Amino acid sequence: MQLWAALPTARAVGGAVRDAAANYPISDVDLAVPLSPDIVIQQLTAKGIRTIPTGIHHGTITALIQGSHFEITSLRQDVETDGRHAVIALTDDWYLDAKRRDFTINAMSMDRSGRVFDYFGGLDDLTAGTIRFVGDAEQRIREDFLRILRYFRFFARYGREKPDPVALRAIAANLDGIQDLSAERVWSEIKRILAAPDPSRAVELMVRTNVLHRLLPECRNPAKFARAIARGMPPDPLARFMALIDCPAEPIADRLHFSDKERKYCAAIRHAPDLPADATDAELRVALADHDRVALVAKTYLVEDDDDRTSLRTRLAQASEPVFPLKGRDALALGAGPGPIIGAALAAVRSWWLAQGCLPDIVACRTHLKAELSRLDPTN
Repeated sequence: MQLWAALPTARAVGGAVRDAAANYPISDVDLAVPLSPDIVIQQLTAKGIRTIPTGIHHGTITALIQGSHFEITSLRQDVETDGRHAVIALTDDWYLDAKRRDFTINAMSMDRSGRVFDYFGGLDDLTAGTIRFVGDAEQRIREDFLRILRYFRFFARYGREKPDPVALRAIAANLDGIQDLSAERVWSEIKRILAAPDPSRAVELMVRTNVLHRLLPECRNPAKFARAIARGMPPDPLARFMALIDCPAEPIADRLHFSDKERKYCAAIRHAPDLPADATDAELRVALADHDRVALVAKTYLVEDDDDRTSLRTRLAQASEPVFPLKGRDALALGAGPGPIIGAALAAVRSWWLAQGCLPDIVACRTHLKAELSRLDPTN
């Protein structure tokens, strides 16, 4: 690896080491190094590697190699924290750097030869499926209250045993800190929790610790979420979010600063029809003509009855999406003048087309349009 050739004392840290040990796919490789950022830049530049000072005030630079980005951070120790931000000082002590990290499974590092440095029992915790804070749990949380949500994110993905009682007590004692977190950070962590293969135990634990109520007081029916997961709802965070709430998503979207795309998708799921498990082909065509296919499939996990909709989901995925064959130009070609009559006539014909199961072709629709235009404007 080019980076290790330029920085032989560097180690992979955090998620890359954790996921390698757990035999999970590795998405990003972050490195730490016992060198100051200016020396890191000098050594990388000498090897022809381009760098960007993305977070140089916090000891982080980004190296660019063949279109890939690698974060490299100088070893640090916390000097002062306020629950959201930290004043740091550089160090060359790997133990001190590991000591400031959140969980034991995230505090490991690995050198270029593959040797793992594990100061706090992270490998054993990873094997056991235990999520433990490094050192004093309350202190770790007070350094950054987002670690409360990160606890549930890692529990959702790696937790297998009963939750660490020390961690739960520390979370309960610091719940008020959640209110100081930015909406963007909260929503980012909620999505990551919901994206776990099976987040049901983590969400149940969030209910039990009152964390979920603090974040989403609108979540008044967690059993609905549990049913959706039990039905095999895929790891779509927004669809799973809609399973968590029993109200329109708009007020929550405002509070947590959803993107426009997220708002539209949540609305599409909410307004999608509850198709019965034995829906006819005509019902599927009508639904697909008026609603997003992905939202329709997501909605099948949220219905209240116990019917198996596995076959329905397959049919929805495979069915062709019908397209209404007429445009405004078809009305003009039939002699209609520009104006509201065209819109009214097309809407009437489309309603008829939907009632026919979306089967009438363009010839039949034009015939119906001609009759509709004559009805709306007998002088035409």
